Amino acid sequence: MGEATTYCAMAASGMKKAQTDVTPAAAALISCSKIFGSYAVLRNLSVTFPQGSCTMLLGENGAGKSTLLRLVAGLIAPTRGSVEVMGKTPQAQRQKMAYMSHAPMLYDELSAMENLQYFAGLHRDGGCACVGNPEMALRAVGLDPHLTRPVGQYSQGMRQRTSLARVLQSDPEILLLDEPFSNLDVGSAKQMVDLLADFRTWPVAGGGKRTILLTTHQAALAAELADTTLTLAGGQLA
Repeated sequence: MGEATTYCAMAASGMKKAQTDVTPAAAALISCSKIFGSYAVLRNLSVTFPQGSCTMLLGENGAGKSTLLRLVAGLIAPTRGSVEVMGKTPQAQRQKMAYMSHAPMLYDELSAMENLQYFAGLHRDGGCACVGNPEMALRAVGLDPHLTRPVGQYSQGMRQRTSLARVLQSDPEILLLDEPFSNLDVGSAKQMVDLLADFRTWPVAGGGKRTILLTTHQAALAAELADTTLTLAGGQLA
């Protein structure tokens, strides 16, 4: 009887440890489909992105990579199924996410600092508790916050770093990047990878971990950064 009791206690202890060892999900798509007109971009897709991970999404144009990012960001809603971000709807967790599209989303006539201050004001108006620090964000990506030259005169690499600083200043736990290496030379792309690797080490209030989800056509550039590579084809995981 004593041995049986001991065995049950050990089994229960092992089950408890296994449960606590499971990494919580940063985001998840559950039986998710997205249909535009008669075209299904995503079809009954279920996938989970663990907290603290960096996932690289690959696939041909039209495979659904950008659509997946926009679903997680809460910019569009699924046609069927559901999306969760840290156990809630994407809309309820927007303050914890930042989305960087392949377009820089910068005002060419403004300096980098002026761009970041403008977007920080938008976060503040939206009631975001973390409006960020533009100067710190620019320094984090290796740019001089006192540079007064308009970003329209920047190199492509500098523009991408400014765009990254724009999203980092909100101190996101989940970073969504759509083609972050687009139009970058090898040196600038490597610098972007190093910046993202550094971002993953930033501490999170409450003890969480930073999560990155990125799409790219240049898998070799992000290979050393990504923990997991997923390929989309025909609206499903290949």
